[in-house]
Amino acid sequence: MNEELKPIDPEMVACEVCLKEIPLSEAKSSEASDYVLHYCSLECYAKWKEQPKDKE
Repeated sequence: MNEELKPIDPEMVACEVCLKEIPLSEAKSSEASDYVLHYCSLECYAKWKEQPKDKE
């Protein structure tokens, strides 16, 4: 009665810029009061930061 142990899949999130799936534990995040954005790399974070801000 040997039970086979299966690895647990890490929780995944999508990069805010390129939508690449990355483990939550490896994601870089930019936190704000109402939301959290995740980035797979500093390059994606820089691309996001360079985007023009929406004017309301």
